[in-house]
Amino acid sequence: MSTFKDIHPPEVATELGAYHPINQVKDYLVNLLKDLNFNELTGPEIESEEYNFDMLNIKKSHPARQMHDTFYLQDKSSVLRTHTSPVQIRGMLQSNPPLAFVSPGKVYRKDDDSTHLPMFHQVEGIYVDKGVNFAQLKDLIHSIIYSIFGKNIEIRFRPSYFPFTEPSAEVDILSDDGKWLEILGCGIVNPIVLENCNIDSNIYSGLAFGLGVERIAMLKFGVNDIRDFYKSNLDFLSQFK
Repeated sequence: MSTFKDIHPPEVATELGAYHPINQVKDYLVNLLKDLNFNELTGPEIESEEYNFDMLNIKKSHPARQMHDTFYLQDKSSVLRTHTSPVQIRGMLQSNPPLAFVSPGKVYRKDDDSTHLPMFHQVEGIYVDKGVNFAQLKDLIHSIIYSIFGKNIEIRFRPSYFPFTEPSAEVDILSDDGKWLEILGCGIVNPIVLENCNIDSNIYSGLAFGLGVERIAMLKFGVNDIRDFYKSNLDFLSQFK
């Protein structure tokens, strides 16, 4: 009696991976703004002090420029960018109003705890045209937040200070347990920034805003520790398929 061997390899169990939750949120925000006619721009993660600070009206004495906040390279004149705003500066220098840019990407600051990381992701937007005002900014912010969290979410604007916008505000949403949670910063582009980019601030004005992608993802998915997104824990990541 003949004996036959099975020459076929044994079946290997396979499982499809999950799209990372940070990429899910980042792409959602970018596509949302592209649908609102913002053009996507990207730029270098190693930036000069000029683009990262000076052009944005961030003075030499500002705490953000200190060694304990910012990663400086050896030559001390270049930094790991602390926001994606330099991308918008480059865009304004290369374009004429009206213009609308969304700039997503990695940014770097010296933070490390359950709600902050030394590397995280931002999505920033800027719109410059004649007659841009704070009412338009509030309407846009409401549209973005309602799209993410639904129209039943309660929103408040708090006066704040940013060197590159004036007036400025931070925006909070009300959580299910009754706590106000900061969600983004925004404001009307400081005329100094427009003039630095060769845009006549007597004719044009602009609005700007910035969202932390990890912050949105934590609230959207109920994650309490930002570090969980980067531990390569497959059990954790498989929740987001």
